[in-house]
Amino acid sequence: MATLPAAADGFPARDLQGIIMWGPGGTTDKLARVLTPIVEEKLGRKVVLVNKAGGSGAISAQYVHARPADGYTILYGSESPQIHGVLGLSNISYKDFVALAIFADTTPTVLVRNDAPWKSLADLVAAMKAEPGKIRMGSTGPAGTAAIVGTMLKMSAGVTYADVPFEGEGPTLTALQGGHIDFTPVTYPAASELIRSGKVRVLTVVHPTPYAPLPDVPPVVADYPELAKYLPWGPFQGVFVRRDTPPDVVGALTAAYRAAAADPRFVGFVKDLGATHILVSGAEADALVTRWQSITSWLLDAAGAAKVSPASLGIPRP
Repeated sequence: MATLPAAADGFPARDLQGIIMWGPGGTTDKLARVLTPIVEEKLGRKVVLVNKAGGSGAISAQYVHARPADGYTILYGSESPQIHGVLGLSNISYKDFVALAIFADTTPTVLVRNDAPWKSLADLVAAMKAEPGKIRMGSTGPAGTAAIVGTMLKMSAGVTYADVPFEGEGPTLTALQGGHIDFTPVTYPAASELIRSGKVRVLTVVHPTPYAPLPDVPPVVADYPELAKYLPWGPFQGVFVRRDTPPDVVGALTAAYRAAAADPRFVGFVKDLGATHILVSGAEADALVTRWQSITSWLLDAAGAAKVSPASLGIPRP
């Protein structure tokens, strides 16, 4: 397949490195490993992928931000850096990066093992109220999907639980199957194979209406309609480089990643995974991540989970 035109300085002159924000087996990792071979066809160079989990995504974001702004180190990230500030984890967010392409968004689910005693979200909430702080929730750290969904439950249902963190959705799901945790909110694509095989049970989808891939599962608003104002809400996945990367390099990378993300092979994989295919870059991507940051930061603030006021960081109310 023909490669795209290179940047003015001959970029890329060598292989690149792709830093995946989360551990193996999660949604970001799965998407990265299907997208990247197609990108390599476009660039005519290898993109060597490395999982660098930790700090709810802060470790990888800081790593890429500390590398030279030459386009050779690419962050395969999700939404978490947008709330690192209000959680006191890091001052680095996507304001410091430019989105080459945001190519998917995903819907969270709340899962238990198939042999768990809880048949509905109401059952799980009742158990958490009966034994405050005893039921174990698997998470990917304070800025991950599980933590935000857990915050929604705390705020609406008045529950508490024991938070058990892991370095990605894949390890979290392994822990759930092994009985090391009792429930976990994860994105549907990360768990779709386990759901189809009947190894886990979906109690609810964090969505304002019935969710097409899981038509028999009630949306969370059926039990907690007050959450509707925050929905639809869910993680997004994309690729980013430092914002001060030379424009011609950003242009070459954006062209390659957009072409790869629009390729039928990748679009089909996104659909089969249960994610929603989107394709935005530049200013349009900035608007998407800013809206997500606004909704989530003020949700955390309303629930008393923010360590730093969104207002003090200049984050507007949604």
